[in-house]
Amino acid sequence: MANSRFWVVGGEYTSCDCDTIVQGTERVVGPFDNRNEAERTWRTLSEDHRPQAQVRFTIAQEPPTTLSA
Repeated sequence: MANSRFWVVGGEYTSCDCDTIVQGTERVVGPFDNRNEAERTWRTLSEDHRPQAQVRFTIAQEPPTTLSA
């Protein structure tokens, strides 16, 4: 059975191009067992930082791993 985990990652970037993150603002939240849980957290973090144009979060998915019983 394949299993994959999800993470919410992001922080404040030096510009709206989102190329370079400001040191010390990095956030990694998770792992989540399914995308819906990760998306709920992503929405909350994104809404909390809405006034800050240079703060961005995204959902990252780990490659699936095969779990043996």
